Parts: sequence; structure tokens; C-alpha cells
Amino acid sequence: MYAPGVMLALCLSCFLNGNVFGYEYGEDYSDPYYNVITNGDHQQTGATQIPCQDVSRWDKLFILLEDSQMRQNMILQQSEDMVKVEMNALWKELQKLSSNNNKACVQAIENTCKCIKEQMNLKLDRATEQLREALDKFQAQNNETFQQLLHFSRSQATRLTKLESNFLQGVGLTQVAMKSLPTYPKEEEASSTDSGNLERALIATAADLQRVHAQLALFQRATAQRYMPSGCEMALLFPMRSKHIFAEVTPSKSISLQSFTICMWAKVTQSLNRTVLFSYGTRRNPQELQLLLAGRSVLLTVGGETHLVESHSLVTDGQWAHVCGAWSSEKGLATLWLNGQRVASVAGVAEGYILPADGFILLGQERSWLGNYQNLDSSVAFTGKMTGVNMWDHVLEAGRIKEYAKQDGSCDNRGNVIGWGVSVIIPHGGAQYVN
Repeated sequence: MYAPGVMLALCLSCFLNGNVFGYEYGEDYSDPYYNVITNGDHQQTGATQIPCQDVSRWDKLFILLEDSQMRQNMILQQSEDMVKVEMNALWKELQKLSSNNNKACVQAIENTCKCIKEQMNLKLDRATEQLREALDKFQAQNNETFQQLLHFSRSQATRLTKLESNFLQGVGLTQVAMKSLPTYPKEEEASSTDSGNLERALIATAADLQRVHAQLALFQRATAQRYMPSGCEMALLFPMRSKHIFAEVTPSKSISLQSFTICMWAKVTQSLNRTVLFSYGTRRNPQELQLLLAGRSVLLTVGGETHLVESHSLVTDGQWAHVCGAWSSEKGLATLWLNGQRVASVAGVAEGYILPADGFILLGQERSWLGNYQNLDSSVAFTGKMTGVNMWDHVLEAGRIKEYAKQDGSCDNRGNVIGWGVSVIIPHGGAQYVN
């Protein structure tokens, strides 16, 4: 009988040479039904039964790959079991010797066992590393084979599509296409099936993504409906276009001005050819000063429609926009700002003009020429929301306008002529405050 250490060394030597328990790796796989495990001179055949004789070469290839994977797992498991058995035997012998109170011998044996254990661990690590390298290589080969199969299935699906198209074009083209069919109809059928499954999975994924996109868009629209820009807690709601729906503003000081800046946040439901945001008028001229929308454009008039400043195609219905209009009588310079950006600037607008006092300020509507609130024009009425309406008696600097246009800014920056939350703004008709 061999000592346990000698047996372990012989087994490890056989294992490292690639032959454990008589397993041989040099079989000829040219025979697709070959699957034999040899042990000495005795052989067992038929370990793997083929359920159907009509199997494609790709199915055979997968069977061989599975058998190789199973053998590698068996080798790894046998090596681990062998090491455990040898270690248990050594440990039992050590316990027997320790029971005889032979401390010196026990110490020597322990040292010897430590050396043996270190050597075995080193060899085991090397063997494990070799197995892992072989397994990684085998896995890479499997992946390469799978990619080839996938490429083959796609190419076959493309060919089938072309053949179908040729068939629809005519019998002559169909005959030519049938001659070019491959010699493996079942492989082509399987590849076409795989391609069809992949295509159906992609279509289902695309449908799911479309549903998620629609839900996200709905959520964004619902959030935008409740969103208040610039930190404002309230807004004026104009629910519909009506000559009775507007808001009247009482300024904090006289409107007799030689310069001004008007800023507000507005979200128009639908902008027509002429939609009033801000209007200041007197009995003599109900259109002294107006800030308007026209489709997607923004307009500013001073002293009547003859003094007009306009920017084109910038406003979008249903979205909050920060709109500012500024004017100075000294040089007649008028500017329009949208979302913190200067979009129009015109010189010579009502140069030297002074806005008359004792007028009326309306939001969402303009004063009629008859001087009352009973004959207003519903076609110019605003529908949507307004907030942060402010007016200054001077032209604001560009940096301040950009600061006020930030959506996460503060609603505490108020004008000295009209201040949102300070000046009296009375809604009429169906207009109301919302938060």
C-alpha cells in the first residue's frame, strides 16, 4: 500500500497531466454521436442517447459543448474531493499520535503536515488556475460559436425575406431563388424561427418603451400644469376667452412715466393673432401701452400701434415664458426680452414721449374706446395663467432681467410701480387666483 502522501502526489500528477480517473481528452469528435468515457481497458458506450436521429449539425455541436462542460465540472469536483479525503486522513493520524502524549513527535508531524499542506495548497492553486484558464477559453469558444449562430440566423432570415420578395415578383425569380437554397433546410427553418423570436422580442420591447414614453409625457404635462415658476405661490387663472374675464390693476404710483420696464410670467393656452397680456389706456387713447402676443410672437406698443416692437416665433402655447418689455423716452429705445434673452431692440420708438397719467391697467384684456368694461373684445382676451407681474419706472439692467427670468428664482423681486403680491389686482368675471 502506498502512503497517503504518495497517493496524493500520484493523483495530483495525473490531474495536472490532464488525466484523472482514466478520463481522456483526446477523443475524436468527428463522430457526432460519440460520447465515451474510458477506464482502463473497459469502455462504456451510449452515455448520451440521441432522442431523434434527424438532428441538425448545430444541435450536435451544442450536445458536444454540453458534454465538455460536464466533464470539466466532474474533474474539478473530483480534485476537490480528493484533497478533502487526504486532509482528513492526515488529521486522523495526527490525532492518534497526539493521544500517546508524544509531544516532540506531534510537533514534528505538525511541521511536516504544514509543509505538505502548503505544497498541496500551492499545487491546488496552480491546478485551479489552469482549470479556470481552460474554462475561460472554453467559454470564449462557446461565445464565438453563439455569435456565429446568431449571425447565421440573421443572414438566413435576410435571405428568406429576399426570397419571399422574389416569389411575389414572379415565378421565374422564384425558381432561381429555390436553386440557391442551402442544403440544410432544417437549419434554415430553425434560424428563421430564432430570428422571428428575436424580432418579436424587439417589437414587444419597442411597444413597452412607447408606453413608458407616453406615460412620462403625460406625467410631465400634469406636472407642468401645477408648476409655478420663479417661486411664486399664486397665479391668475383666465379659464376661457371672454370679454368679461380680465383683471384690473391699481398701481402703487402714477403712470406718468418717461421710461418703464414690465415683466411677467405667462402661460397662454392658445395665442391668436392678437392676445393682450398687459394694457394701459386712458379715455383719450385706450392703447397707450400694451404688451401683446400674436401667434408665437411678442409685441410692445408705446403711444399707439404706430410705435411697435416685435419679436417673431418664440412663444409656445402651454408653456411658461418670462416676458419683459422696456422703453426709454430719452432715445426712444425699446427692447423685448424672453426668458432672460434680448429678442428685439428698436430705437426711435416714441422718442420724447411721456405716458399720460390717470389711466387704467388691465391684465388679459384692453379697455374699449367707449371707456367702460361692458363692450370689451373677446377676440383679444387672454386665456391661461399669469404670475409675477411687475412694473418699474426705469429700464432694468440686463443682468437683473436675466436673474428674474430664472424659474427657480424668487418672487420677492417686486416693481415700484406694480408689485406682485403688493399692488391691488382685482380679478373680474371668471378670472381667479390659483396656487
